[in-house]
Amino acid sequence: MTTEETIAALDRGELRVAEKIDGGWRVNEDAKAAILDYFRIRKLEPIEVGPYEYLDKIPLKRNYAALGVRVVPPATARYGAYLAPGVVMMPSYVNIGAWVGPNTMVDTWATVGSCAQIGADVHLAGGVGIGGVLEPVQARPVIVEDGAFIGSRCILTEGVLVGERAVLAPNVSLTASVPVIDVTGPTPVEYRGYVPPYSVVVPGTRPKEFPAGTFQIGCALIIGKRNEQTDLKTSLNDVLREYEIGS
Repeated sequence: MTTEETIAALDRGELRVAEKIDGGWRVNEDAKAAILDYFRIRKLEPIEVGPYEYLDKIPLKRNYAALGVRVVPPATARYGAYLAPGVVMMPSYVNIGAWVGPNTMVDTWATVGSCAQIGADVHLAGGVGIGGVLEPVQARPVIVEDGAFIGSRCILTEGVLVGERAVLAPNVSLTASVPVIDVTGPTPVEYRGYVPPYSVVVPGTRPKEFPAGTFQIGCALIIGKRNEQTDLKTSLNDVLREYEIGS
């Protein structure tokens, strides 16, 4: 496929930058390389939207009614991003190469960066920042699997993977190196760049020794699990009440 054909396939959802195969996520390096090529070959040109004018290389996504996607002004998605039927974009932003699954809510001022993969029935709450990962081409993008709830002002970058139906409380900030510590058992279990499915996660700190003394550094704490048998909305409300965290 040519670069233009690849971007068109990404826009239609026929191609993905990363896909779950045999239980693991596989990156499509050719698709990421095509996005980089697309930036190189495109020229800056004016884009007029009502009274607004922009100057950019990448066109805006269009035909939302035909796609079955609700877009609230001034939400913006770039061409080359896929939005599945039932997606709702409050005033928010979705970048090229991203994939957003059916019935997912991208809430007010949330951003979905380049190549991020967001599953079905996900809620990205207000102000969530999903980082983009374009280079290197072999690097895994940020992935949020089906049914997850990402609380207000959470930040996910550097290829973090959030497992299905996990709940992140507001202000959880995760990178590839931030410890995610399961404290529900007799001894802590530590993950990096990964939140296991059904986990309930809150912001935390832990002490670290420095030459100048002992200071607290950020981490995330797994404090419980969602009930696999409970309906999405009911489960979310019950979890937030049980662990005294807000949405």
